[in-house]
Amino acid sequence: QVQLVESGGGLVQAGASLRLSCTASGGTFANHAMGWFRQNSGQDREWVSDISWVGNGGPKYYAESVKGRFTISRDNAKNTVYLQMDGLKPEDTAVYLCAARAALSAPSRFARDYTFWGQGTQVTVSS
Repeated sequence: QVQLVESGGGLVQAGASLRLSCTASGGTFANHAMGWFRQNSGQDREWVSDISWVGNGGPKYYAESVKGRFTISRDNAKNTVYLQMDGLKPEDTAVYLCAARAALSAPSRFARDYTFWGQGTQVTVSS
């Protein structure tokens, strides 16, 4: 069982940057690929980014809406995955959740393919 705890959210103005962190415990972090999703009230979870279990030298994937602005990375020694968010826009406002899926599962943008989830951290971007 993997527990995930996100941090780093906040209220910022458009154009600002934030770095989200997600720290895992209770399992073998390196055995899991990691993803970031975001969700607004009453809406489905939207996939944001994914990084393989290999680490920063491995495949990374981004939603078109964040490509070029967000960067995903992980530090397996610290059991932590990061999401660096630059050039934030009001439409990036959401609760951001990290999620874990089995290392050898195929990359996925579907929430159903992720096994473990954090509680989320709120990101609010004002115009």
